[in-house]
Amino acid sequence: MKYITIYILLIALTFYTTCHGQSTSYGPNTLVRNVEQDRKGNIWIASFDGVFKYDGKSFTKVTTEVSTARFFSVLEDRKGNLWFGTIGSGVYFYDGKSFQNFTTKDGLVNNEIGCIYEDKAGNIWFGENGGASRYDGKSFRNYMIDGESMAEERTGKTFPDFTRPPNEVTSIIEDKAGKFWFATRGNTYVYDGKAFTVFTHDGKPFQNVRCMIQDKKGNIWLAGNDGLWRYDGSRFTNVTKDFVGYVYEDKNGNIWTSAAGDAGGKDWVLFRYEGISLSNGKPIVTEIKPQAGGLFGILEAHDGSIWFGAGTGVYRYDGKNVTDFKSK
Repeated sequence: MKYITIYILLIALTFYTTCHGQSTSYGPNTLVRNVEQDRKGNIWIASFDGVFKYDGKSFTKVTTEVSTARFFSVLEDRKGNLWFGTIGSGVYFYDGKSFQNFTTKDGLVNNEIGCIYEDKAGNIWFGENGGASRYDGKSFRNYMIDGESMAEERTGKTFPDFTRPPNEVTSIIEDKAGKFWFATRGNTYVYDGKAFTVFTHDGKPFQNVRCMIQDKKGNIWLAGNDGLWRYDGSRFTNVTKDFVGYVYEDKNGNIWTSAAGDAGGKDWVLFRYEGISLSNGKPIVTEIKPQAGGLFGILEAHDGSIWFGAGTGVYRYDGKNVTDFKSK
């Protein structure tokens, strides 16, 4: 009886390991596009090698038995569920126990999910190649890019995979007034619930914006090919004209960006703009040079450390040192 019990425990352990992945001391070695932290403190990492969870001690690849797709985005919703966006295989919903896959067959515009956002009402938005989809927990409502415009798509039409620029939706936010902003590799659009308007400055559309945020003061930040811009609802401020790939605000109001360094080399730099100095026209900037290639998906963890994705994995900056979590 003793040996039968041990045998059953071994089978159960094998099943759990197969379904939930094995814990390791290192994270992904491939491109990481998005990093998030859940309410329990776990760090979730979307990489081209799958989705990893870091519990403070070890990494677990949770998508081992689910998909071999490249993962681009991750979001924890207000109910504690997780959403994982892929390139080519739609989006995966994970409740901590099981996965559910949504694709164009279920109502998405496209199967390439570049970003995921939850609005104030609890709807989940997916930024896709060709447009965006809103999921209310039961069905999808779709919005598609058509040339220089964007509108709701009610015919069930989908957008073909792997034809991304300039149709890729790269970032979605809802501002304090309830309007939605969509950054794309083409135009930037503002949606008031009825119609989409192209967002312009001096008569020219903001184009190829890679990331947007709204800060604590209500300013909209746009990062992309035309640099870093701040919009306060009436005035535009150009912080830098150099390309910026990502923008993020920490709990102290400092603005973090990722961009190529002065030499324009392959190794990007993290820039931290001190929040207090941003209003005087001469921001105080700190540069962190992790020498990790392109940098993406900046996150401030609960302990104040800064995590970010790169072309070679995930990294953590503790204010002094940069740590990588690659296998040696």
